[in-house]
Amino acid sequence: MTTADLIIRSATEFYDQLRSDENGRYRSWEHCYGHFMKARRQPDPDTDYLSLQLAFYLASWGMYRGSSFLLQKDYRVHIPVVKELLNPKYDPLAGIECIEYRKPDSQILLKEINAFLENYYNEIRLQVKEETPKVKLSDTLITKVLMGTLGCVPAYDRYFIMGLKDQKVSTGLYNMRSLLKLVDFYEENKEQLEAAREELKVNGMPYPQMKMLDMGFWQIGFELDTEKGLQVAH
Repeated sequence: MTTADLIIRSATEFYDQLRSDENGRYRSWEHCYGHFMKARRQPDPDTDYLSLQLAFYLASWGMYRGSSFLLQKDYRVHIPVVKELLNPKYDPLAGIECIEYRKPDSQILLKEINAFLENYYNEIRLQVKEETPKVKLSDTLITKVLMGTLGCVPAYDRYFIMGLKDQKVSTGLYNMRSLLKLVDFYEENKEQLEAAREELKVNGMPYPQMKMLDMGFWQIGFELDTEKGLQVAH
């Protein structure tokens, strides 16, 4: 089985599991992404409600564990993030097709929103920890926020990285080099992947290409995990 075949099988399996439980926790991505995409078309979106959607999605995907600084804040801590993400200048990143990352303008936009998220959440983390953190802000948090709101990058969590490394498609580091390797992979297998992606819908829209990769590699990593019975996302 080729890696593309494996991604299709794994992503479809993940999607089918979602469909089997209308209230399953991983559906929180669909709710969050759907509401953010709709909000981009509204003149006065409800940032409070969107912050609640973002917070619950992050909690569902493991970002509110006991050691997380976010656990010490209410959902409204995300309001400045929501407002920044809804800036029309980021519209090109919303549901972006992989190949668009070969354009310098797209890379610049991603760099800008990465920097905003890192700076903002670092300030919140410092408020909670009350001392300079010894490690940089988790790329997992940044990428999960971006996946949940713009669908523009995979969430670089433990299972996704494990799947990437197993298939030797890209590195486990979140950077443009890694993303461009994913772009190359998608473009090389676009006909197969697009045919499968058209069957994966959220609010009538096809899942973003990056979500297709996110689900596929995550499922591969999950199946490789000897502790998969815990069924937790890291």
